[in-house]
Amino acid sequence: MNLELRHLKVVCAIAETGSVTKAASQLGLAQPALTAQLQRIERTLGGPLFDRDRRGARPTALGELVLSRARVLLPAMKGLQDEAARLAAGGDHDTLSRYRIGAVGGPVVAHLVHRLSAAQPEAQISTHASYYISELSGMVMAGKLDYAQVGVCGDALPSAEYGLVWQTIGMDAVCVLMPDDHPQAKNLSVDLAELADEQWVAGAGDGCFGDCFAAACARAGFAPRRVLESDVRNCVDMVELGLAIGLCQPTFRPPAGLTSRPLRGAPLRWRLVLGWHPDSPAARSAPKLMDHAQEAYQEILARNEHYTQWMQTLPGAGGNSHLAAA
Repeated sequence: MNLELRHLKVVCAIAETGSVTKAASQLGLAQPALTAQLQRIERTLGGPLFDRDRRGARPTALGELVLSRARVLLPAMKGLQDEAARLAAGGDHDTLSRYRIGAVGGPVVAHLVHRLSAAQPEAQISTHASYYISELSGMVMAGKLDYAQVGVCGDALPSAEYGLVWQTIGMDAVCVLMPDDHPQAKNLSVDLAELADEQWVAGAGDGCFGDCFAAACARAGFAPRRVLESDVRNCVDMVELGLAIGLCQPTFRPPAGLTSRPLRGAPLRWRLVLGWHPDSPAARSAPKLMDHAQEAYQEILARNEHYTQWMQTLPGAGGNSHLAAA
């Protein structure tokens, strides 16, 4: 017997339901028929895929291997079928019918989805959140996501080991999140050296930002007292409670009582990028999605009056274009 996609669907159904009986019901098959089919699949693959007892069915090591491949192949085949059907019907060759977008925090994705929904009301759009660029890159490589929108230190790009194409949405100077009544809040920008006695809080994630922050503090003549790491909500709470001041992007909208100011001289920069696999169907739609992402970014940035005012004081008064060029 040759292994087919329908056999992989059987294996996935058993793993997801934890039971041959439940999987049979889900697939609309009789339980004996599904059992016989599973036995044929196991003979083809050379061993049992599940340990089965009164508690249900649990994948063996061989079963986990098959499942890991099936969970890549089945969505990829569904995407191929959808794209083929759209093209056969005369659809736009450069427009996807389904967008699966992963992101590491920030408001850009919400505005991107809003613009994409308006441009393609019929498109299926889903999002996935993660703190880790490596996780999102791996999901794009495996065909589980079409795009990954992430952030990296200004001079960096995500690792090339996943073979993805990365393009810049925008470049920001990192800002300080502080209470409205903080002594530095009255200034258009903040000198990092003036914050040597502060405690800090920043969002979780991977990459080199922690090291870059420590290096920027060292150049300013001090070592940070303590840097707490947490999710965005807890970071905001800590700043509101006066436990620390935070690091944030200028696209972040502070709640009432808090404000953000860019660090003078932009010693830390944050690059927002969008990534995709160059050989995937998503590559054809990437230019249009980049346009949506860049428009969304500029729209969000324009809400921060202090930041846009500060950008006009930079050399050349060309906004943040010099940050990207630096």
